[in-house]
Amino acid sequence: MAETREERQARIIKQYKDMSTLELDCARQGFIHIAGVDEAGRGPLAGPVYAACVIIDPRKPLFGVNDSKKLSEKCREALYDIIIEKAASYGIGYSDNEIINEHGIMYALNRAMQLALRNCKIQPDMVLIDGNVAFNIASKVEPIVNGDARSVSIAAASILAKVSRDRVMKEYDKLYPEYNFASNKGYGTADHIEAIKKYGLCPIHREVFCRTALTPKPQKK
Repeated sequence: MAETREERQARIIKQYKDMSTLELDCARQGFIHIAGVDEAGRGPLAGPVYAACVIIDPRKPLFGVNDSKKLSEKCREALYDIIIEKAASYGIGYSDNEIINEHGIMYALNRAMQLALRNCKIQPDMVLIDGNVAFNIASKVEPIVNGDARSVSIAAASILAKVSRDRVMKEYDKLYPEYNFASNKGYGTADHIEAIKKYGLCPIHREVFCRTALTPKPQKK
């Protein structure tokens, strides 16, 4: 049976409260400006990697915010504008494929996160970051495994990063339509792999990633 409007509202409010516990714990420890940081585009064969930083305003709850991977594109786009409007502060940064090619993805990720924090008008005194790696981006960083599903500020950051990158990839699709970037967003889908085999690499491809994806895997004996 479909849930009623009241049941849906109650579920959304409960989800928000559940995803705010990490931020509340930090506040009880005395931290004032608690930021969530997440990235988008670590694994694709083409395009930049994006990162975002979001500091939630407790007076303006972001109901409906969740891990960006669990939301539809339409929902992410709508929430993007809501987050921009309601967040106490936010920042977005990226590293392009040339930086990834030259320095590697971990360097590029760290740089994108540093830029996101730098672009935040309010500098956080605590950073919650998705994953299990404490990137060198701030003095106080707490890695949170599955953070985009557990922390509302990380989830908000995941939406800003994902939407920002997807918009860029749609623009690249206009420049390089043969690779179907508007649909695959640069990931190693079957159609993308076939396009690389047919047309070669374009200027936004990640060379090492593509070589790995195109190298035949050894047959199991």
